[in-house]
Amino acid sequence: MSKELTITRTFDAPREFMFKAWTDPKLVAKWWGPSVFTNPVCELDPLPGGKIFIVMHGPKGSDFDLDLPMTGTFHEVDEPRRLVFSTIAIQDEKGDPQLETLNTVTFAEVGSKTEITLHVGVVKSTPVAAGALDGMEAGWSQSLTKLNDLLAYVKADTSSHKTAITAEPGKQEVVITRVFDAPCELLFKAVTDPSLIPQWWGPKYLTTTVEKMDVRPGGIWRFIQCDSDGNEYAFHGVYHEVTPPVRLVYTFEFEGLPGRAILEVVTFEEYEGKTRMTDKSVFQTVEDRDGMLKSGMESGAVESTDRLIELLVKV
Repeated sequence: MSKELTITRTFDAPREFMFKAWTDPKLVAKWWGPSVFTNPVCELDPLPGGKIFIVMHGPKGSDFDLDLPMTGTFHEVDEPRRLVFSTIAIQDEKGDPQLETLNTVTFAEVGSKTEITLHVGVVKSTPVAAGALDGMEAGWSQSLTKLNDLLAYVKADTSSHKTAITAEPGKQEVVITRVFDAPCELLFKAVTDPSLIPQWWGPKYLTTTVEKMDVRPGGIWRFIQCDSDGNEYAFHGVYHEVTPPVRLVYTFEFEGLPGRAILEVVTFEEYEGKTRMTDKSVFQTVEDRDGMLKSGMESGAVESTDRLIELLVKV
């Protein structure tokens, strides 16, 4: 990468909100960093001379399963038009910076939308920071994509409690999203506690029994549903990632159709006491995906999330 980077994106939100999204630590923690990273620590003091401290953490079991601290300083805070801040992403054992950047963000009104221009200037870099420098453009692009995704969550109509289901033609995935009037920890518990699963999982006319549910990487789960005639339907899978209370990754397989496992990636994003749950189901083929949709997947998902809301009210 060169010593400078400029990215311009337009976001469907007012300028005042977009400025807040860059200065409110609760919001910044939701989108800062490349797509696979979370930010368990995000401390911002958005005043001239104010400090920045963010700790990123990658997926468990990956090469980035460790804390990656970043420090910085705000130099200019002109709400809602302009931000200037410096960041130090890597420090050596003596505390000397290996990668330091000066970042300028401008916010321009475009009707009801906001055009954001980010300019990154590299103040200092050493060979130790070569990898981070090469990935800087991709990292910032992914961060801004996460910021755009955050807007959909913040703007969601939580009062209507609607389940959104997206299944684009020709793709192998279904994405189900819903906003719950509950904190992240409570929602995560509701989907990982074996004692709570029978109270919301699947349609009401079926009784669900949890035979196994070992919620840890490599752990196995198996649920059995039974209808009023005594017919049984079993489902099982394996947990691949369990990161409370923000992310679950596991396989899902209906034993009536063996060999057609689905990969489920479930994320939980909290803002002001409400949590947006996104469940991405990735099928082996487009045909498998379309067949599941025709079998009643959409109505089942809506009923399950409705029941989950009822359960959260009780607990």
